[in-house]
Amino acid sequence: MIGISKLYCGTVEASDVLRYGGAAERLPAHLLQFATQKKPVVVWNVTRRCNLRCQHCYAYAEDDFGADELRCAEGKALLDDLADFGVPVVLFSGGEPLQHPRIIELIAHARARGMRAVLSTNGTLITPEVAATLKGCDLSYAGISLDGLEATHDAFRGARWAFQQALAGIRHCQAAGLKVGLRFTITRQNMDEVNGIFDLVSEERIARICFYHLVYAGRGAALLDQALTHEETRRLVDLIIDRTRALHEQGQPTEVLTVDNHCDGPYLYLRLLRENPERADAVLQLLRMNGGNNTGIGIGCVSWDGTVHPDQFWRHAAVGNVRERPFSAIWTDPNVELLARLRDRKPLLHGRCAGCQWLAICNGNFRVRAEAMTGDLWAPDPACYLTDAEIGTGGAA
Repeated sequence: MIGISKLYCGTVEASDVLRYGGAAERLPAHLLQFATQKKPVVVWNVTRRCNLRCQHCYAYAEDDFGADELRCAEGKALLDDLADFGVPVVLFSGGEPLQHPRIIELIAHARARGMRAVLSTNGTLITPEVAATLKGCDLSYAGISLDGLEATHDAFRGARWAFQQALAGIRHCQAAGLKVGLRFTITRQNMDEVNGIFDLVSEERIARICFYHLVYAGRGAALLDQALTHEETRRLVDLIIDRTRALHEQGQPTEVLTVDNHCDGPYLYLRLLRENPERADAVLQLLRMNGGNNTGIGIGCVSWDGTVHPDQFWRHAAVGNVRERPFSAIWTDPNVELLARLRDRKPLLHGRCAGCQWLAICNGNFRVRAEAMTGDLWAPDPACYLTDAEIGTGGAA
């Protein structure tokens, strides 16, 4: 997760993070991505059920409840363990989490135990009443997916009404005083609509937008032909930076982030090195704090059946199950080989990654994407768009 607005527009300084000692439990939400003490953010797929059928769904969500889903009491026990372990954020996802019959009770329990609660939703089920209820249970943030303007989004989500209902959900959250933002997964199908999405963000006064680079997992594995070329990615990241700066210059300090491609950090730094060298030094310090890809370190996932994964895209790799022992015990077990290797991955990486000067900042980027493309977990991430010159010159990381 790269905070474009925080880094490029200077809304966060390294001293802001250091003031809290880098401790996740003390950091305000807007600084959490720079925490130096990495208790994981946990994505909990509370249900497999979803009312849409999205092209890129990593969870293969279906319009049906899974018979093996954790019961409410099991879910509360999971949340208790996460809270005792020091997890700062639980991201309730799915499927569509609002189709879980006791989602409000679970969110309220997470908040009562002192964790931030975030909802990842398609937004179509957020009526004024649902928005008010989410606000009432002290939900920290709702991220609503919009993968393009109306025709594109509806095609992406498999329903002709998806865009209008998601937009209504955004407005209902705003009316209820609930912080809400957009989630946009980038493909060749929708890349030309990023400008239109920025226009929508400006018109609707939406506080936050996250642009997700495509990960080839779940149904997203069938979208390899929709992955951007390196040159297309560079142009799009530049556009995102430019539009973010324009919003801030217009007095609308929207929070803009890119997600799931950590070479965005060095790319932004190298741009700043040309434009604003003084700011570039501060950005480099923040990128070091961020630490790059955190799969198995600063992020983990629990599936609807209790299976634990290194992150939400690793559906094919289980490291334990909370029905057998607590998440905290699984996560701290040094004998869980995959977690151990992900946490000490640098010596295992080869190819361009092994000699890259930005390795300490990106941490080898997305391993699941490398594995999907090459069958080799430690090969270079094919979505890294930095040139050979950029990974070998331009300042030491």
